[in-house]
Amino acid sequence: MAVPSVESLRVSEIKDPGVLFERYNTDEIRQIERKVRGEIEQKKEELRQMVGERYRDLIDAADTIREMRQCSESVVQSIQDMNLYGQKLKQGKNNAQTVSKQESQWQWQEKFYTMASQIKLLLEIPERIWSAMEASQYLQATQLYLLCCHLHSLLQLESAIGQHYSPVLARFPILVRQVATAGHFRSAILLDSKSLLRGRAVSDQAIAEALVSTMLLEDSSPRQALADFLLARKASIHQLLNQPQHGAGIKAQVCSLVELLVTTLFQAYAVFYLPPDSSPKLGEGALSCGMLFSTLESVTSTGKGRRVLQEEMSTGSVFKYLPSSISEFQPALRTLAQPIQREQLRDTLQQWIDMCKEDICRGVSSLLVYVKSLKALAAIRDAVWELLSTDSISQHWNTICQHLLERPLPVWDDFLQQLFLQRLQAITKEETEAISAVSTQLLTSALKDLEEQTIQSPPPSSGATYNRGAQYEADVASFLWSEAPGDLLADSAWVSVAQREHQHQQCSGLAMKTQALTPCVQSFCSSLDSKLRARLEDLQHYLPSQDKGSDTNSITVSNSGPAKGPTTSAFDRFKDAAAVEETLRMDCLACISHILSFIRSELAVGSPDPAPGAARLSAVLFVARLCQSMGELCPNLRQCILGKEGKSEPVAKGTPRQGRKLGKAKAALEVSPAQAKWASLKEELFACSMEAYRIWSAALSKVLADKFATELHAESAGAILKTATNWEELEIQEEAESGSSVTSKIRLPVQPSWFVQSLLFQLCLEVNRVGGHALPRPTLQELLKACLDQALHHYQALVQHVHNKDCALPMTQNRALQLLFDLRYLSSTLGTRLEEGKSSRSHQDPRVQQVCDWLESFIDPFDLDVFTPPLNVYLNRLSQRTSVLLGLLAGTEKQFVPRSSSVGSQEPYNILPLASSQIRFGLLPLSMSNLRKAKSATRGADTTRPLAPRTSTPADDSFRPGNLFKQLANQEEETAAPSLFKLSWLSSMAK
Repeated sequence: MAVPSVESLRVSEIKDPGVLFERYNTDEIRQIERKVRGEIEQKKEELRQMVGERYRDLIDAADTIREMRQCSESVVQSIQDMNLYGQKLKQGKNNAQTVSKQESQWQWQEKFYTMASQIKLLLEIPERIWSAMEASQYLQATQLYLLCCHLHSLLQLESAIGQHYSPVLARFPILVRQVATAGHFRSAILLDSKSLLRGRAVSDQAIAEALVSTMLLEDSSPRQALADFLLARKASIHQLLNQPQHGAGIKAQVCSLVELLVTTLFQAYAVFYLPPDSSPKLGEGALSCGMLFSTLESVTSTGKGRRVLQEEMSTGSVFKYLPSSISEFQPALRTLAQPIQREQLRDTLQQWIDMCKEDICRGVSSLLVYVKSLKALAAIRDAVWELLSTDSISQHWNTICQHLLERPLPVWDDFLQQLFLQRLQAITKEETEAISAVSTQLLTSALKDLEEQTIQSPPPSSGATYNRGAQYEADVASFLWSEAPGDLLADSAWVSVAQREHQHQQCSGLAMKTQALTPCVQSFCSSLDSKLRARLEDLQHYLPSQDKGSDTNSITVSNSGPAKGPTTSAFDRFKDAAAVEETLRMDCLACISHILSFIRSELAVGSPDPAPGAARLSAVLFVARLCQSMGELCPNLRQCILGKEGKSEPVAKGTPRQGRKLGKAKAALEVSPAQAKWASLKEELFACSMEAYRIWSAALSKVLADKFATELHAESAGAILKTATNWEELEIQEEAESGSSVTSKIRLPVQPSWFVQSLLFQLCLEVNRVGGHALPRPTLQELLKACLDQALHHYQALVQHVHNKDCALPMTQNRALQLLFDLRYLSSTLGTRLEEGKSSRSHQDPRVQQVCDWLESFIDPFDLDVFTPPLNVYLNRLSQRTSVLLGLLAGTEKQFVPRSSSVGSQEPYNILPLASSQIRFGLLPLSMSNLRKAKSATRGADTTRPLAPRTSTPADDSFRPGNLFKQLANQEEETAAPSLFKLSWLSSMAK
């Protein structure tokens, strides 16, 4: 044990001086001695000061004591003298007078004792009343107060005439203050009794006694007592609603309101309800009723009730001298307390419920404003459900409501359900509006970044701020052919595609690239999906769980009554689940509609511009890809709209043909409203995406067509020669009139003009730059149709120009032949795609035939007959040669052309040979066998001839689309064996 230091040692702790010598040394003991002596001197000084201050008071007290002693001695002496004088008087009187005097003295003494006992009781009553009020026994306090009033009337304490007191007050002045004090008891008892009626945790007996006290003090009827009780409870409801509590206190407030409402009806039944005489007797577990009338009868009934002074009279004290009017005193009502009729009780309670319903709805609505999440709202609802599902409430609730109101009273359905649903709708609307606002801000920021990136377009190596996401939006091909760590999933090496879930496939970067979904699109959809997922997770707290329904989440209790009925639950918490899902569905639809309206407004800003810039087109394509992929990249959006149907709907798997069959079968079934809204939203998203793609395709076709028109309408000989390409000589044998064969050579075009090749090549580059493999088929067809329409328009303009003879150079046969070859090649390349069971000829534009007829009018008819067969052969060969290079422009259905279309042809087709085994590029034409070595000699005759010398440099010619293809063909002929590595880059053109 640690030894305390000398400074911390107290003098009061020193009990044994010997212990000090064991613990401390000499210096410390001397220090303790000085400390003790100092405190002794201090105590002496305090004693001197106290004696000096109190000395005068002590002297005054001593003088007073001496005077009292003298006075008492003189009084005793006077009494002794009076006693002696009385004895002398008694001796002089006769015996008869002595007896009569003794009797009168005894009567006077009895009256004196009666008066004294009444005064003593009157003096003790105030203390007893205060004690009863402190113990919340207001009925006992009321009885004592009424007894006090009765004593005042007996003693005539309140019958003073004029300014004179009653005789009793004149002889006992102490009663003056007591009479004044008793006047305040009535208001105090009434105030405390009515305040007791407001409490929730008050027993039924205490409520009945407080109401009886009020009735006795105010001389009121049971109907007035019922009104006082209901008014007090209404004030208590107001007090609960006006408490300044937020957050977690709101749940306690709502539960307190529900508990107060339920308790009021229970206590109304226990206090005021009297069962009819013909009703059967209730069992042991039934609630008591009619306490007000039983308590009132026990207090006011003569001979049956409990008297106010019953305990005091049984003790045999001085109160035995009290008169019977006081000892047997019981309060009484001036009017007879009639029981409340059932109809009156029902109407009064129903009116009170209607008034409270307005207050509760208004107050709870103001409280629920502070609830900011559906989880907290569900917690309040569950707390109310647990409160109403307790055995003490649920067992007797239906019986009490039937007896009091003659109808059931569902508290949740009538009071709170609509309020909670409205607050849920408000929270959901606020959150979805916030989501739409944040999404529009993200869209605005993304569009601004695209515009700035397109305007600045800094190289990756520069030190300026470089936004790679915006660069990928401007050039999707750079994103598609870039490698990233997340392209493949971590388990892609050992998990097959069939075993992988659809959602996991969508998460890989390679899957995003196959759909041309850029990082900006992924980021926006991920942000939107995460916010919607948060909304869904918050909403799940208000909805039943997936594995348990609303029936399993509610307990069952039995109705109380003579005959037990079927079990019922407190209330169905998830009754409004459909309305909750509909709220989320409509708010999500409004959110997406707001985003789409913003997107349409952005599209409408640039739509009047006939030639939008690169920044505008990048933004339009970003919007198109976003609307196209929002439904797939935001699975929680689909879940928000479909609700439970989104979880139960199976994912269709199988081949495309099987998918179409399943789709037709599903369409035949009845479509639910949620599925119809989801389908409508997808159609709206698709329509917005197509609108954006339409703006892009229109702008692109106009830009390319303008360049095409500039070259087509060239009027100088040099410009026309500059656009000329390769022509081939062909030997033909004709039979002369003499019967001998004549051999002649003809020259025919085998390649289109440079501006035609530039048009197609630039179109192919633009389509691949924006991720052409993911473009919708209608968009691609519309783009090709727009380009063809623009080209035909310019051809018709050329026809009109030549017809008006405004052309500087005449239309020669060779130029007409080249233009005819160009037009037919454009028509075959950009014409309508082959569809299911339809021929492309039926969709050929009649303007093509008109222009062709006009061009053929400049060619000699005999030459035209000779030129047409080989010209068709060259055209088909060119189409097949350029099918891979043009990629998506030619389409997959035009790449698989039969190799033996013309068996008698002397010149085999020069198609790019591929591997004999099937490789992983599905869009490339796959040859059945490798015929390179077998036909190397025959293919040498089909090599393209070099063009006539021109003014352009070889470096410029190498970048021409036609020269690029010619270089590929030359490399192909020089190579001995097929190389998949060298041809692998061509697959990008087809994708």
